[in-house]
Amino acid sequence: MSAENISGREGGRSLKQRVKSNGKRTVSQTRWLERQLNDPFVARAKREGYRSRAAFKIIEINEKFKLFKPYGRIVDLGAAPGGWSQVAAKSVGSDKGKGKVIGIDLLEIEPIAGVDFQVMDFLLDDAPDRLKVMLGGEADVVMSDMAANTTGHKKTDHLKIVAIAELAGEFAREVLAPGGAFLAKVLQGGSEGELLNNLKRDFAAVRHYKPAASRPDSAELYVVATGYRGTKTASTDGRDADDDE
Repeated sequence: MSAENISGREGGRSLKQRVKSNGKRTVSQTRWLERQLNDPFVARAKREGYRSRAAFKIIEINEKFKLFKPYGRIVDLGAAPGGWSQVAAKSVGSDKGKGKVIGIDLLEIEPIAGVDFQVMDFLLDDAPDRLKVMLGGEADVVMSDMAANTTGHKKTDHLKIVAIAELAGEFAREVLAPGGAFLAKVLQGGSEGELLNNLKRDFAAVRHYKPAASRPDSAELYVVATGYRGTKTASTDGRDADDDE
């Protein structure tokens, strides 16, 4: 299934809907609702039973980088509402009792077949050890689609989301098996240099990728780090890796 095969037009005519303000919604809320109603990924997510349009982002990223392997152990940080975990479960086979997918969030999440959702703060000191016990070993993939609420100030927003990605990356180093992969959301803007340099020391390859399901007007971008070198060699090998922007 490819996320790139989605079109916002049907039958050769535009189906764009406009939302009238009812006096209760702000301008930004009205624009958000209008965007949701006209988003083909939102419509397809509903048709195909995915929790959110974000499912198509991870579908495309996985098609590109082959992150999910049968019987794999996957960790989804900030998992709510569960779209990424849902795709991972189908990909590794945990929805059929093969592999393991654990979604971590501070919020309760409605159950999904093949996903073990945990209300947990991954920043707690004992979180990595607890997670490995739940997984029954080290993780093959740690992924994060987390982002702080935006302020509208580009530099501030970049710094906030990179800080979240750095924290997720530190957690990943604690739980990943050698050869594992880390995936996290950042924003375009050049503020993630230190994050990328640190990842290059610890992973064989580090790349940028923007899936088709990311809205065209969004600065959203994903960092994909593969080939984790393991705790014994992490941060000690100065070899550079590819950085395809």
